Amino acid sequence: MKASARDLLTTAIAPLIWGSTYIVTTELLPPDIPITAALLRALPAGLLLLLIVRQIPAGHWWPKVFILGALNFSIFWIMLFVSAYRLPGGVAATVGAIQPLIMIFLAHLFLSRPIRRQSVLAAMAGFIGVGLLVLTPSARLDMLGIAAGLAGAVSMAFGTVLSRRWQPPVSPLTFTAWQLTAGGILLLPLALLLEPGLPPLSTLNIAGFLYMGIISAALTYILWFRGIARLESSVVASLALLSPTAAVLLGWSLLGQGMTPPQILGIAIVVGSIWAGQRAESPPQ
Repeated sequence: MKASARDLLTTAIAPLIWGSTYIVTTELLPPDIPITAALLRALPAGLLLLLIVRQIPAGHWWPKVFILGALNFSIFWIMLFVSAYRLPGGVAATVGAIQPLIMIFLAHLFLSRPIRRQSVLAAMAGFIGVGLLVLTPSARLDMLGIAAGLAGAVSMAFGTVLSRRWQPPVSPLTFTAWQLTAGGILLLPLALLLEPGLPPLSTLNIAGFLYMGIISAALTYILWFRGIARLESSVVASLALLSPTAAVLLGWSLLGQGMTPPQILGIAIVVGSIWAGQRAESPPQ
């Protein structure tokens, strides 16, 4: 297997796991505490990784790490949890499907990447495919949830592009530790000021927070930032479409949600759009 193919498959693990975020949030976490939930997902995982790498930023990396921590974690996760609380999992994931299209234009502005027609068409097809996946007649739409999902998509797109532009001379593990910790530190005062304290936690709540921190944060973002360093930004962004696909498949398999022919077609379109986007960015042979 070529290195690029290995990188593509390894990076794809992250959004596949992120697809479980919606089910875990609605089924295992306490309700109506989006900032606290984001804090408990970021800060403990970041501190744990810092204990492992035992390396902190230096010089100009301090402000850059906090900017990236805000974009990739603080802002993005608050918006993600708000949309997950207010929208069905699939609908919340759909709104974020606009991210690959945003990424193409941000990569052009910040990384001087050309805007390829094939990439734009692939991103648009992916958005349509995700729409077929989740926009069923019974889908409940909430304008605040939709606005939060769009804001989260823009935040993560900026964070991904700047993560590619600002590549520190450290491993993806260290880069992830810095950003998770910075994002958690920024979330701490917001959680203390704007939300009530945690309610008594059940065993399921604790299991949910452990999963969100260790698996869905620390592990996945190590893979994600590794992919950002090795793959084109638009290719990485297109892989994010696997998240709503996984969310729908998990809802079907674990929660007994139905799977319609349009949803099956949507999955096929999403997979096809990721393939087309990757082909559009591949160097000519």
